[in-house]
Amino acid sequence: MVIPLAFILVITVADVLTPPSVHLGPLLVVAPALTASFGGPMMTGLIGAVAVVAQVVIAFLHGGIGTLNHQAQIAALVAVSSLVVVFRYLRERHERQLIQVRSVSETAQRVILRPLPGRIGPLRITSMYVAATAEAHIGGDLYAAARTAGGTRLLIGDVRGKGLASVGDAALLLCAFREASHRHSTLPRLVAHLEGSVCRNLTELAETNTNSSECFVTAAITEIPDAEPVVHVIDCGHPPPLLLRGGEVLTLQPDQTGPPLGLGELGVGEHLPQAFAFEPGDILVLYTDGVIEARDGSGEFYPLAERLPMWAGQDPEALVRLLHDDLLGHVGGNLSDDAAAIVVQRLPAGPAPLRRAPGSRLRP
Repeated sequence: MVIPLAFILVITVADVLTPPSVHLGPLLVVAPALTASFGGPMMTGLIGAVAVVAQVVIAFLHGGIGTLNHQAQIAALVAVSSLVVVFRYLRERHERQLIQVRSVSETAQRVILRPLPGRIGPLRITSMYVAATAEAHIGGDLYAAARTAGGTRLLIGDVRGKGLASVGDAALLLCAFREASHRHSTLPRLVAHLEGSVCRNLTELAETNTNSSECFVTAAITEIPDAEPVVHVIDCGHPPPLLLRGGEVLTLQPDQTGPPLGLGELGVGEHLPQAFAFEPGDILVLYTDGVIEARDGSGEFYPLAERLPMWAGQDPEALVRLLHDDLLGHVGGNLSDDAAAIVVQRLPAGPAPLRRAPGSRLRP
């Protein structure tokens, strides 16, 4: 409050010391206007009242308060100060509402997108989520991890659309994954369950939403056994995972890529997992298309595969921070689509033989 009060004092003294023909009193309105930028309605009203008192003092020292000119200046200052207080009150109420919305959305995000544990078995895991709808903090991208008896299953996906409209579909798929991961022993059966869950949801929505047939979810489902250095991948129309080994980046693209979940009628039989070597020290990066399709001012896509070798040797937490900052720097701070990523590192352990899992093919 020192700044507006000092401003009032300087203007009052300057007006008193100048000839009566020079009117500096109207400048007093700057004090409440300036206060509204950092203070609340009560503080703004208090500064406005002090400014009015200062204007009355100036009027008494320059011919008396009865002159029409000074009466008009005082009335104008009261009116403008009142308007500033009203607008500051409305702005403060809007800010409170926005804080409540953000609090609710952050709570919803913590419930739907549960924070991944930093350590699962022999794995270190860190995640990143940046919603395109910044005020909502949540959108249609999703990820989850489930611990099974012999390993860890990971899901990353992208619901068609973005923002709050896709949150319901994301929540349904995440709940289905967390529950089914403990009931289905094989990855193909898990994916079949997720496909059925999404299709049932679309059938229910079809009764009230004519656009429900256009909904689908791209997803990459992986399984990382504890006892062998491999990762099994099933791709349902999703960008393939990347593996950072030293300074080299490998694309884990299965030979068989199925359609997105919810479009099972386009598929040809059962999803088969493909195994890729995942040695201790390797870093696995799962991501959504919001990462690789982020454009800069010239329209260039974000080069994730080119950036990862620059961060070789970083732990998952540091890598995610670098990725987050670099991605936002690439787009100038504003994403046009939700973006999510999971970074997984297999911790060094005793040597384990590389075995081929039933129903999967092995790639080096």
